[in-house]
Amino acid sequence: MSQTILKDAALKSTKKRRLLLSILQAQNKPMTAEELLEQSNTILPMNLSTIYRTLNIFTENGILSKTLRKDGKAYFALAKHDHTHHLICTVCQKIIPIAHCPLQELEEDLQQKTGFHITGHLLEFSGICADCLQKNHAANEKEKSD
Repeated sequence: MSQTILKDAALKSTKKRRLLLSILQAQNKPMTAEELLEQSNTILPMNLSTIYRTLNIFTENGILSKTLRKDGKAYFALAKHDHTHHLICTVCQKIIPIAHCPLQELEEDLQQKTGFHITGHLLEFSGICADCLQKNHAANEKEKSD
């Protein structure tokens, strides 16, 4: 599948490019360049500048989407025609996809009112997941009993 994606974008198919795409496909979640470096180096050594350069080429060619998060890091994911939104835990970094797009009606309303052609949007909620809340609550209860 990686070769098809590269061919469709008229990009040269190299081992490193195919590897990065296959990791993103297998993980099926947004990843940082550092996370990709860690996973790719066990298979094919490369440096961080090569990964960033490749990710930027993929983003410019519509293969990946890039999101800047509150932690200041850029996250990359395979660009999909059916977009998703996410809940992101600020403690464990768990990413939970939101199946329904809550912005569809707002987007249509804005287009009608402004004449602006909206080509996409991003939506992420950050907070603390149920698992982390439960761990925190358990830790607080233990502290109180000590």
